[in-house]
Amino acid sequence: MRYHAKVSRDGRHWNAIFLDAPGCATFATSRGKALLAAKEALEGWLEAHLVDGRSPPKPAAASRGEPVDIDPQLAVAVSLRWARQDAGLTQADLASRIGVSQQQIAKLERPGANPSISTLKKIAVALGVRFEFDLVA
Repeated sequence: MRYHAKVSRDGRHWNAIFLDAPGCATFATSRGKALLAAKEALEGWLEAHLVDGRSPPKPAAASRGEPVDIDPQLAVAVSLRWARQDAGLTQADLASRIGVSQQQIAKLERPGANPSISTLKKIAVALGVRFEFDLVA
């Protein structure tokens, strides 16, 4: 999962803002440090949405700026929440479809979740979506 940061210089500092993540911004003393801080800020912003039970906005397909990749575990939790909500299902509905408790689905949609590939495949089938996994160099 990737969002894009708009990085710009402002006097002695470099600012990084995410147009697809309202309110998520940071700054640092160099461009490189700003991008590192941007990743940390974005991941914290996404985690806060998940913990609060909210669904963060999806990144625009044609965003401009510096790409910022999200930790894969966090990306899975966010993607699961988006897919479930796009299907119009509650956590209880999805849980019923795959034979687990609502609490287990809630756990999968929180930061730090580590579902197995088997579980992800079951969820994809229940949601009517395709499950893809890529290792990209």
